[in-house]
Amino acid sequence: MSDAPLRVAVLGTTSSGKSTLAAALAEHYQTLWVPEYLREFVDTEERVPVAEDQFHIAATQRDREDAAAPRAHKYLFCDTAPLMTLVYGRHYFGGFDQQLAALAASHTQDYAFTLVTAPDIPWVEQGLHRESEEVSVIIDRMLLDELAARGIPYLLVSGDPAERLSQVERHLR
Repeated sequence: MSDAPLRVAVLGTTSSGKSTLAAALAEHYQTLWVPEYLREFVDTEERVPVAEDQFHIAATQRDREDAAAPRAHKYLFCDTAPLMTLVYGRHYFGGFDQQLAALAASHTQDYAFTLVTAPDIPWVEQGLHRESEEVSVIIDRMLLDELAARGIPYLLVSGDPAERLSQVERHLR
């Protein structure tokens, strides 16, 4: 039996509570979570990403998951996944690059569970991030359509942080 943790992808739009949920789950299960690299990229580069940045962002996210996995216990909570970067690429750049598509396809099955955070919490502006509350609705629909098209089962989590944690606990049991 493998000692590798089960990877849990936490997907959703900007300001939907992904990071809050991933951190709470890691604390609850006494394990690690991998923060969203996109946030660091925007802060470090002091700009929003362009199409040519998408593969780098998704690949760095995956590299950080791989680096954290040996230190995680039972679960590794991943605040986003290459599939989410692919969805954003389709929206903002009218498509995606083949390298990003291959990365998303090759790692989709690596996640034992996929959680989607509902955009049902108060919107919070996030600095240089360009997404608006209106775009969030579009991205949410695109994500759910993409998951359905790929046949990826997911748990839609909603409500306040305690309700979300409880929903995931029941699901992981």
